Amino acid sequence: MASDSSAQDTAEISATEPSVGKITSFFNLFGSRTLRLNNNLGAMAIFFFRSFFMIFRIKAIPEIIQQLYFIGAKSAQIVMLVGFFTGMVLGLQLYFVLVKFGSVGVLGTAIALTLIRELGPVLTAIMITARAGSAMTAEIGIQRISEQVDALSTMRIDPLGYLISPRIAAAIISFPILTTFFNLIGILGAWVSGCLLLGVNSGTYFFRVVSSTQMDDIMGGYYKSIVFGLLVVTICCFQGFFTHMRTDSYGAKSVSLSTTSAVVFSCVMILVSDYIVTSFII
Repeated sequence: MASDSSAQDTAEISATEPSVGKITSFFNLFGSRTLRLNNNLGAMAIFFFRSFFMIFRIKAIPEIIQQLYFIGAKSAQIVMLVGFFTGMVLGLQLYFVLVKFGSVGVLGTAIALTLIRELGPVLTAIMITARAGSAMTAEIGIQRISEQVDALSTMRIDPLGYLISPRIAAAIISFPILTTFFNLIGILGAWVSGCLLLGVNSGTYFFRVVSSTQMDDIMGGYYKSIVFGLLVVTICCFQGFFTHMRTDSYGAKSVSLSTTSAVVFSCVMILVSDYIVTSFII
């Protein structure tokens, strides 16, 4: 009887070992990824602050102007195109919602506040991420794997001040301006679909747009655009700058994976920070 009970206990212990092993491996994996995330966030914060304080140099002005053209001017067309059709869709959708309640007259208010407070900064940042952010990551990543960044250090040129700081300064200037373009063109697009196509009174529409928009709404959108700009440039440049330290690939493939990670992570952080900023300024 004693041998039977000991055999039964041994069988029970061996049956529970796989489940204990799975739980242990799960927590090990979760802990390692959490630590890796914390390390990356800390490194990214140091990366941002070191680059940010190098903006205030006279010699950085030519590079800042060049990045203003690349990030701002060359993104204006796609931002305004997306803004126009976003406004048209909003005007169409909100018209058929408001007409059910007999409140078509407030179409201008709904359009203006929706674009200025939320959609304008968010969609502008996402479009700039897709066009300029991915290019920044790929460009800096190629410079890293081709040892051009190391060559800058050899020539006693700080890579952060030469490559990253002008992009941060250009983002602080470009994002609010492009957000303004998006908002204006979006309001115009909603006027086309709501007034010209569906018959809403144009005077009532623009009166509601002007009367319902307060300076706090406009400044809130600008605050968001600046936060989004800093996040996008920091994430994209960080991914490109440390492409050579990736453990999952090397060479050209590491650049492509860094670009993908930068765009995805930037879009996620835009939405997360949008909620956080809104909770403070609302």
